[in-house]
Amino acid sequence: MTGTLISLISIFVGIIAANLFGLFKKKFTFNFTGNTLIGVFGSILLIKTFGRLGFDPWAIMNNGNFNGFLLIINLLVSALGGVLGLIFAKMLYNKMNK
Repeated sequence: MTGTLISLISIFVGIIAANLFGLFKKKFTFNFTGNTLIGVFGSILLIKTFGRLGFDPWAIMNNGNFNGFLLIINLLVSALGGVLGLIFAKMLYNKMNK
């Protein structure tokens, strides 16, 4: 697995998390397209922010050695980024439409 593939998988997990959260919590949804876009940007933002702590895709590969624990942390943070991005976008949307 390469760092690029891990990045793409992380983004995909963020998309899935945002869409599932929007599916179960109807008050936070922007429909499929909006949830997908917010999931992409939310997961990228959180992975880039917290990736500096040592679980970015290239630290997971670490000279060809695969670290599964760091991958799990990366995927969880990516999912959290998608969900938090959706919550933040909906709060901003509601605040601007008052």
